[in-house]
Amino acid sequence: MSPSAAELLLQRLEREAAGPGDGLCSLEAAAALGLDHQTLVGAVKSLQALGEVIEAEARAATRWELSPEGAEVLRDGSPEVRLFRSLPAEGLPQSDAVKLPGGSVGFSKAMANKWLRLEKGAPGGPRVFRAVTEVQDGVQQSLQRVQRGEAESLPERDRADLKRRKLLLEVTLKSYWIRKGSAFSTAVARQETELTPEMIATGSWRQRPFKPYNFSALGLPPACGHLHPLLKVRSQLRQIFLEMGFTEMPTDNFVESSFWNFDALFQPQQHPARDQHDTFFLQDPAEAPELPAGYTAKVKKVHSQGGYGSQGYKYEWRLEEARRNLLRTHTTSASARMLYQLARQEKFSPVKYFSIDRVFRNESLDATHLAEFHQVEGVVADRGLTLGHLMGTLRQFFTKLGITQLRFKPAYNPYTEPSMEVFSYHKGLKKWVEVGNSGVFRPELLLPMGLPENVSVIAWGLSLERPTMIKYGINNIRELVGHRVNLQMVYDSPLCRLDT
Repeated sequence: MSPSAAELLLQRLEREAAGPGDGLCSLEAAAALGLDHQTLVGAVKSLQALGEVIEAEARAATRWELSPEGAEVLRDGSPEVRLFRSLPAEGLPQSDAVKLPGGSVGFSKAMANKWLRLEKGAPGGPRVFRAVTEVQDGVQQSLQRVQRGEAESLPERDRADLKRRKLLLEVTLKSYWIRKGSAFSTAVARQETELTPEMIATGSWRQRPFKPYNFSALGLPPACGHLHPLLKVRSQLRQIFLEMGFTEMPTDNFVESSFWNFDALFQPQQHPARDQHDTFFLQDPAEAPELPAGYTAKVKKVHSQGGYGSQGYKYEWRLEEARRNLLRTHTTSASARMLYQLARQEKFSPVKYFSIDRVFRNESLDATHLAEFHQVEGVVADRGLTLGHLMGTLRQFFTKLGITQLRFKPAYNPYTEPSMEVFSYHKGLKKWVEVGNSGVFRPELLLPMGLPENVSVIAWGLSLERPTMIKYGINNIRELVGHRVNLQMVYDSPLCRLDT
């Protein structure tokens, strides 16, 4: 029976490494023993598992090798020299010259070396001629030196040029320096890993070597499900709302009528957001089956004639337009439904609602926009709420998100007045960036529902994707949502902990 690779290595080590500091290079040992280097590395690792039989120190070295293109140039010459030598003395049209051996690659290099000259005004079109009588193939000579193992003697500039032309490869060689261990022996004794009943019955366990237990070794990770980063951030945001005393709104209807998505929010039917270029309208079912009749009449009146201290928009409000079904463009439609239910109660009681769910818009897809995303929304209804209450609530909410530097900028929204954009100072970008939108719901939205006149509603919203991308360092939203998502990223992403 022929000796194994491990036995051959031990025998070689016994002969060659006589002194305590002596050793063997795994590359040289593999060549001397006629073994593949990876086979010898496997033998080294198996011997290391037996204890202190050998000591192996990992080493790494780099060397230069010819690429397949470099080997071709070594054999046939560089493209520019092959082109020069193939070009006849009377020259050739440029279109024919680039078809010669090496022409497609070597033409620009030969022109840069001033080996060729191009007469653009020649009869029949540009013509290429030799500009010198003879040339030396310096590229081929450099590759010959590399082949002889003299790559380090080449000037750094020449090596860089050969590497840039993909003729030369810098290869990292990993090897081991192998020495005798404290328990060195040429006899390979397999260590037992289990104590069997037979060993105990016969007493043979006394003579057998056992592999020591490694109590520090990590076990196999259990197979389990993984939460997407969006779900991790959503869970943290939801926890923040719950800590602030908010109640989650039902948002399970992706399909919504234009009435709840736009009209109930005092958004006119000719508003640009209701155009097909911004909203996905449904073909089947194309219309909502029914709308609350009494409330619908009040919404129609405040749009077309005004009321509640407002002059309205003064246009012909159409029920057919309000009944058109669409994929909701914001979760504020769910807020409108909840406020309408609140208004129908016998006695008003203050409420705090929140929602985190998907919305859809007919956007152009790029690194920061998709046709669907998640909206985070908070709504507070109580008597006497003001802009100051909104700003204070926003500061508390964003502080829990770990965002403490806030600025507020006046803005316009069809269904809030006053309205504010929320900005935060981004330390990485060293500038103020928008993190949300907010405002106080207009009376034209609240009073037709039947809410008391002294009740105000403050609200704010932001996307779920933006803080998730910042938290996990993702620059392209298509790497977070969609078919380009790297599942390994989902497995490896850490827990979401928002600094407060």
